Amino acid sequence: MTPVLAQTAAAARSLPQILAPVAEDLRSVDRTIRGRLSSDVALIGTIADYIIAAGGKRLRPAVLLLVARALGYRGDAHVLLAAVIEFIHTATLLHDDVVDESELRRGRATANSHFGNAASVLVGDFLYSRSFQMMVDVGEMRVMRILSDATNRIAEGEVLQLMNVHDPSVDEQRYLEVVGRKTAALFEAAARIAAVIAGADAGLEEAAARYGAGLGIAFQMVDDVLDYSGQVEEIGKRLGDDLREGKVTLPLIHAMRCADNSQRHRIETAVREGGGDFAEIARIVQSNGSIAYVRSRAADESARAVAEVRRLPPSAFKESLLDLIFFALDRDR
Repeated sequence: MTPVLAQTAAAARSLPQILAPVAEDLRSVDRTIRGRLSSDVALIGTIADYIIAAGGKRLRPAVLLLVARALGYRGDAHVLLAAVIEFIHTATLLHDDVVDESELRRGRATANSHFGNAASVLVGDFLYSRSFQMMVDVGEMRVMRILSDATNRIAEGEVLQLMNVHDPSVDEQRYLEVVGRKTAALFEAAARIAAVIAGADAGLEEAAARYGAGLGIAFQMVDDVLDYSGQVEEIGKRLGDDLREGKVTLPLIHAMRCADNSQRHRIETAVREGGGDFAEIARIVQSNGSIAYVRSRAADESARAVAEVRRLPPSAFKESLLDLIFFALDRDR
């Protein structure tokens, strides 16, 4: 771990402590989410309530709120836009779970396994369309451009990931292309639009965007590590889901790069078939130092994010943005 990250780790706080400076804003976001999910179509409300009850860290909205406040924003559009960010994120999860045929998320049955694929896809579409209605309410063309571009990049990432499924030749560059679009894009957009509504200059806007992107990449890398080293009750999904779905994430990429021929063949077969002996594959990943490698790469991304957020003026919000980086690295779920 780099010295600056070690310094952050030394003062590690729980997520509620980190988000305390925007706790009231987050409560406003939750109220906005509940209010804007209303529909006279009963099934939409039923599935929406189910999704809300599942909880979630609200990290992407929190990034928007914290960056906006750190840059001196005093209006109320940040709450609506944070809800938009969460709607877009939730829509991607609904669609992801259908594509991946996932059965568990956040420790409970996915919406698609509970209500069916068709309902989940259509409610995901409703969330996308509702989020664009809400963007119009803000009335800021630049914000609409950033969010529409981000949504398009996320869709590209989804398609790229689908193209990579069951393909053991996926390398680190192709993996990063997917992560940059599928995960980092929304973190980056959240931070960038916060800077835009705060009226930040171009330099601070770019710093905020790079912070969001770096945080998003590190978050996804750790998420991929947890699929091979976490605990089901902690991460809220089955271990080995990525392998069963034929997804080649960075721990596998590194393991295949470092493994002997026999180990590499076992991983390649498991990827092509979408299964195999997960315990054996996990041992190969561990024995080749792949978990440590991915955590080191995540630390590198985080160090760059730290350097960007250091450019913001001193405040409790800035400190929380720094602490979010360590939380992303050190989490177990």
